[in-house]
Amino acid sequence: MEEYNSHIDESFRDHISTVDAAGKRVWVYPKKPKGFFTTARNYVSYAFLLLFITAPFIRIKGDPLILLNVLERKFILFGIIFWPQDFHLFLLAMISFVVFIVLFTVVYGRVFCGWACPQTIFMEMVFRKIEYWIEGDYRSQIALNKAPLSLDKFFKKFSKHFIFFTFSFIISNLFLTYIIGTDEWWKIVSDNPLNHLGGFVAILIFTFVFYGVYARFREQICTTICPYGRLQGVMLDKKSINVAYDYVRGESRAHLKRGEDREAAGKGDCIDCHQCVHVCPTGIDIRNGVQMECINCTACIDECDSIMDKIGKPRGLIRYTSEEGIQNKTGFIWTKKVIGYTIILVVLLLSFTALLITRPDVETTILRTPGMLYQDQGNDHYSNLYNFKVVNKTRDTLPITFKITSHAGEIKLVGHIPEIVPNAISEGALFVILDQKDIHSIKTPITIGIYEGSKLIDEVSTSFVGPVL
Repeated sequence: MEEYNSHIDESFRDHISTVDAAGKRVWVYPKKPKGFFTTARNYVSYAFLLLFITAPFIRIKGDPLILLNVLERKFILFGIIFWPQDFHLFLLAMISFVVFIVLFTVVYGRVFCGWACPQTIFMEMVFRKIEYWIEGDYRSQIALNKAPLSLDKFFKKFSKHFIFFTFSFIISNLFLTYIIGTDEWWKIVSDNPLNHLGGFVAILIFTFVFYGVYARFREQICTTICPYGRLQGVMLDKKSINVAYDYVRGESRAHLKRGEDREAAGKGDCIDCHQCVHVCPTGIDIRNGVQMECINCTACIDECDSIMDKIGKPRGLIRYTSEEGIQNKTGFIWTKKVIGYTIILVVLLLSFTALLITRPDVETTILRTPGMLYQDQGNDHYSNLYNFKVVNKTRDTLPITFKITSHAGEIKLVGHIPEIVPNAISEGALFVILDQKDIHSIKTPITIGIYEGSKLIDEVSTSFVGPVL
């Protein structure tokens, strides 16, 4: 690798590929890719797009498949409801997901960026395809942009940006359904906008943000804003699988000459056609080695394979491989780092699964009312006032009762028995009444059971303040 690098101008690593020396944007016109990996990515992207479009509208017993309601602190992931009391579960799930991404980056490079990142999917599989459809492939786009303004150019540009804005509006509406739910979203779009001004303004803001990202900012999200792209250089090593150019086989690169024995001439399989550069959506030359801007989209693999087919060379000059694999011609090796990440991930997933399985359907909080002392009920009986909060995580209305399970005593609810409605928090107040003989200290520990009929569904420990005679 050192010998190979000695022949490469490394100055490209000092600046972003889409910004010139004067700091001016270098617009990228990627060639339309086609091939095995592009077809596979199309199908994967269509599956993700289908999930994105339908998830908020798919109902499981009345609840959406996915809901991220930050405003009301209610989260639903694949039908499982997470309340603020379940924050530890949600946090563990997010940590597991981050470790999962790190693990896959260490092992397989930026597979997530190329195959599953929403930015890549929408840019390459939606907006870029619209651009190809209206303006043609990369040479036609370059020619159109250089051409003077004409009716044809105006029509194409206007049509493209109109469709871009329309799709951005649709995406912003779908994005909002993940936050507020489809019912609230429908109220916003079907009613007078003035009655839902906040929601309407939010849709417009998201629309302009998405339009700006996909019409103008594009690959700059990956190269300048996304923290994951920046972290890539820290997480990768020589054993990480990446989209990489096999410089051992490809160098030294030279143009193809008819009838020439390239091996005898000391030339590699790379014919320096620059097709891998033309097809790159971030404008890099993959032959320069691992770069921060590379999103592992595999477009260069398909393009290079097609060139190898045409010149009668084996495929795989650009392929999924590691730096060590290129140098030593070896396959994937389980390193200590990979094993360590895998163990951590498995432990997190098992812990999350165990906590999810053992998660109670009802979670109750009972706290003595602040600032209230005990009350003398007569006949050596004393009472304390408590506030309770019951989180019903089921989809059923629960008739519940409270009983003291640690002492002989009585519980009286303030007002009527609360209706513990599905997927909601019910609040109220109650009195706990104890006999003087059961009060042994200023604060006596007690346990209150919450029952659904005769079934104990939760228990809460608290303290009872009373006189000590």
